[in-house]
Amino acid sequence: MEGRVPKDLAVVVGTGGDVLVWSDGARRLLGFESAEVVGRPVTDLLAARLPGSTRQHVADGRRWAGEVALRHRDGDRVVVRLQGTPLLDADGRRLWLVTGTTPEHTAGPSELGAAQLWDLTLSQLPVPVAVYDREARLVAANQTMTQVMGMAEEEMKGLSLAEIEPRRPFDAYDRLQREVLRTGEMIFHEEHGQAPGETRPHAWSMFVSPLKDETGAVQGVSATVFDTTEQYWARRRLAVLNEASVRIGSSLDVTRTAEELAEVAVGGFADFVTVDLLESVVAGDEPEPLPPDTPVTVRRAAQRSVLEGCPEAVVPVGGTTRYPVGTLPMRTLTAGRGARHRPGDPGMREWIRASPARAETVARHLMHSAMMVPLRARGVTLGLVHFLRHRTPETFSEDDLLLAEEIVARAAVSVDNARRYTRERRTALALQRSLLPERPPDLAAMDVAYRYLPTGSGADIGGDWFDVIPLSGARVALVVGDVVGHGIHASATMGRLRTAVRTLADVDLAPDELLTQLDDLVIRLDREEGPEARGAEEASGQIGATCLYAVYDPVSRRCTMARAGHPPPALVTPDGGVRFLDLPPGPPLGLGGLPFESREMRLEENSLLVLYTDGLIEAAGHDIEVGISLLRRALGSPADSLEETCDQVLHTVLAGRPADDIVLMLGRTAALDAGQVRSWQLPPDPAAVARARKMAGEQLAAWGLAEAEFATELIVSELVTNALRYGGSPIELRLIRDATLICEVSDGSNTAPHLRRARVFDEGGRGLLLVAQLAERWGSRQTPTGKTIWAEQPLPAGV
Repeated sequence: MEGRVPKDLAVVVGTGGDVLVWSDGARRLLGFESAEVVGRPVTDLLAARLPGSTRQHVADGRRWAGEVALRHRDGDRVVVRLQGTPLLDADGRRLWLVTGTTPEHTAGPSELGAAQLWDLTLSQLPVPVAVYDREARLVAANQTMTQVMGMAEEEMKGLSLAEIEPRRPFDAYDRLQREVLRTGEMIFHEEHGQAPGETRPHAWSMFVSPLKDETGAVQGVSATVFDTTEQYWARRRLAVLNEASVRIGSSLDVTRTAEELAEVAVGGFADFVTVDLLESVVAGDEPEPLPPDTPVTVRRAAQRSVLEGCPEAVVPVGGTTRYPVGTLPMRTLTAGRGARHRPGDPGMREWIRASPARAETVARHLMHSAMMVPLRARGVTLGLVHFLRHRTPETFSEDDLLLAEEIVARAAVSVDNARRYTRERRTALALQRSLLPERPPDLAAMDVAYRYLPTGSGADIGGDWFDVIPLSGARVALVVGDVVGHGIHASATMGRLRTAVRTLADVDLAPDELLTQLDDLVIRLDREEGPEARGAEEASGQIGATCLYAVYDPVSRRCTMARAGHPPPALVTPDGGVRFLDLPPGPPLGLGGLPFESREMRLEENSLLVLYTDGLIEAAGHDIEVGISLLRRALGSPADSLEETCDQVLHTVLAGRPADDIVLMLGRTAALDAGQVRSWQLPPDPAAVARARKMAGEQLAAWGLAEAEFATELIVSELVTNALRYGGSPIELRLIRDATLICEVSDGSNTAPHLRRARVFDEGGRGLLLVAQLAERWGSRQTPTGKTIWAEQPLPAGV
């Protein structure tokens, strides 16, 4: 180091410890050129470790000073007294301004002193810096700061920020400076706005730091102001992308997803947005490839503007429009890429002039910039999105196009998901409705009304079902069930169970026996078709259902019910009383091994039987007890008609769109009077056959059904003969006049009759065949004391 003239230095060190600025004095002192040092770790210049106290101050981000051994380019050691001052850059990261001189150095006639070097450092620092006194008035500003402010240093000296530039929002910064002077703590502040004459909002960041003397008293403040407009807009774009990720695709509805896309774009960077979808997409169908030589019809799914109702819609939401071949929208769809346009561009000008309404809107609202971006997902084109500006002075930039393409790409996946869901839901709903009764049959035993509401939430269609099944003897069976799961599979399972219930009901099984048979069927389906089922010996438990089955007899007014894990029915008596029937609960279908029990009760005429699925009384906002209480309240004052009562119940119980499928079925009981039913007890004597024919003929004559006497007498004769020959006491004959003429013969045997065809020389075996030919329907059912064989005939015309 002997013979070398020491020089003062100034260095700016970045967040990672890299050299950012290398002064000429540092070059003269250490011999390194700026290109050799800038970007390299500052630790490469150390000839020895920093003293402990200095290292601690650096780690804590505090101002520090001390003698440090540095390395000369020639390899010599240079002892320099350094001082580190912490600064912050535009992003809030810490910088270090390091200045220093050698302890033995004194300024020569041709050398600059430390104070002069400090002044040069501040004036030439590429970071805008200004110094203010204790009155928050400018003392000094470097060259970068004067460029930012647009004024010379001499013009600004002695003025506060609010006085220097009143057009800009610097009054807030002036208050911040005074806060720092009062507290002695550094403050970071960020603000954005648009000054008069500016076409684009700007953003600024300011770091206000206290300047303290050796005693710690605040003598002034330093302020660093950065124009962070680009960073601000970059953050805005990132915020729009984040918002798009959160908001777009919140539902599985095609139109709602398109609306969310328009809302995000208008709130982020566009003034007016329209979303046009192919009609097949709106309907949930699979979009076909776009033919290059055929116009495309699209439907306006969504439209949003920064101004309410302005500009006016050239195509109303929900309306359709055509993209002719060769037009700009059609070329954009075919190309599959977005593009920016100005109204003066040839293709855009042709598209605008093609519609007088569009041309008037563009001219009236001074629309000056547009983007068209196709909606594409999974290699399929779904529609086209238009972005326009008329209030924002700036045209769309390339960054805006990239942002629009990213948002549209994310939205396209959500639209396609919603389209697929719409198609599957429509298929499941069509299947479900095709498997459910279209209208209740006309019954003498009961007036029936029902409501079926598929879920309105994001879930798939469920497996709820219901049925009204006419039975022999003017009886009627009511059934309500709910299959586990959702979607097409649940609908298909529901259809199979409904068919099985109808088949078992035709056999006239008692409710508990029917549920037992249905339970076996569900177990078998689970073993054969469940997700774990193929080849498995045990049921997977993935296919299951609940069910309520009730049979009402209008002659005896008795109702027999059994349920399998289903909510209990409600009963409204003629005097207005409401109660939920205490039926044995029974296990859900598909568990197996557990018994089902039925309960029989006598119902008054005009009683109201209410059957439903759990979707009616269960909701996310309340427990099941609240739902039952609401249902009780709705049934407490039923309307005059069953249809109005159904609507009243749904309006009272449901607070919003149902989260699960809902079935509600109401049945008002009726009773057949004595004039419609006639029964006789018959002795176990062959002579009873003739007597039975005679009594039946007399009764038909009394009913005015003389035309049916011959056929009825034959049927009575055959059925009574079979009862005497193959059955046993007690034997009963009963005639019922309903929508049809019903003839029933009961006996004490449980043996079911079988229809067979007698050979030529057989003496018997033709009785039931004769009954089947004379009657419209016939069959048998088991009773607690034996069996009943019945036959139905249509009433004569005009009766």
